[in-house]
Amino acid sequence: MTRPALATVAELFKPVTWFPPMWAFACGVVASGLPAGDRWQIVLVGVLLAGPLVCATSQAVNDWFDRHVDAINEPQRPIPSGRMPGRWGLFIAIAWTLLSLAVSSSLGPWGFGAAALGLVLAWAYSAPPLRLKSNGWWGNSACALCYEGLAWVTGAAVMAGGAMPDLRSLILAGLYSAGAHGIMTLNDFKSVEGDRRMGIASLPVQLGIARAGRLACVVMVLPQLVVCVLLAEWGAMAHAAAVGAVLGAQMMLMTRLLDDPRGRAPWYNATGVTLYVTGMMISAHALRTVGGIAS
Repeated sequence: MTRPALATVAELFKPVTWFPPMWAFACGVVASGLPAGDRWQIVLVGVLLAGPLVCATSQAVNDWFDRHVDAINEPQRPIPSGRMPGRWGLFIAIAWTLLSLAVSSSLGPWGFGAAALGLVLAWAYSAPPLRLKSNGWWGNSACALCYEGLAWVTGAAVMAGGAMPDLRSLILAGLYSAGAHGIMTLNDFKSVEGDRRMGIASLPVQLGIARAGRLACVVMVLPQLVVCVLLAEWGAMAHAAAVGAVLGAQMMLMTRLLDDPRGRAPWYNATGVTLYVTGMMISAHALRTVGGIAS
């Protein structure tokens, strides 16, 4: 069997998608309130696990089980284009799953458990019989949890040697996961045609482009409003104001997004989502300021 080029394998892993979970892991590290320099090896392994391993695995799994949809939406991708022949896509997904589990074992029970959960959700998202992505409500929830909340909580937990993170850290991780559901909805606009033809009930397919766009914005805004209130109640007024400022900027950009949600979703992902993750890090620093040491 012809082997795919290394460049094709790298394309399958989609490095551009690694940033959100790596960033979220770093937010958890910061939110723990513990000095990262003392455990830099753990931080490095965790960041690599979040991005080039677990997230890359999820991309490989998704591309294999989405190869028929991609043949309609994005035929230039490695598998439908034939640049990754035979069952190489599946073999790589399995091998990267096993490698991710092996590496995660070095992070103790929390790191291994989080990686295992993330990988289970990655396969459940794309592979039958569950194929969570067949319904946008479930599929987007699974992605949002893995990309933001799970990575954040793992970063905080491994920094604390496996102790349960501070409740405030868990709350923030949950809120930013909830908001990320809206980001996942924006990502579905690019594949509406193929999703309709293949029976995938993404939210743009279920609700229509305009309604799905409005829903995505509401879902992104509301959790951040709650974050602002909580930070203020916890005594981090400056951080609450900063998160409020980046949220205000997002809302201004959303007015343009909603004029053409499908056409401007990539633009918003490069602008508004950058502001969203900036707010995440500001919130993480707020916990460090007010004493977010894991307990």
